[in-house]
Amino acid sequence: MEAKQKKRVITKVGTVVAKKSAKTVKVLVKTLEKHPLYKKTIRSKKVFLAHDELERCQVGDLVRIAESRPISKLKRWRVAEIIGLASREIESEIKDELS
Repeated sequence: MEAKQKKRVITKVGTVVAKKSAKTVKVLVKTLEKHPLYKKTIRSKKVFLAHDELERCQVGDLVRIAESRPISKLKRWRVAEIIGLASREIESEIKDELS
């Protein structure tokens, strides 16, 4: 019998740039890679639609997204965790704690 192989989950880190639909966020992922021949660093960016079940993400948050089964026509990613909050969220939390 073959041993069950664990599926490798692909993850990316990006910034939430839009939150207009219910349970959906747009995540901008920026990457740096070297050109194979010329060795120049190439910047690229891509926008992914990700599923946010609990609707906790805000615009500007730094999030980790993981590949998942197709959820809708364009959504193939889900929000795995929120790494960093948007700066205005942090400021409002600090004000709440102080008062």
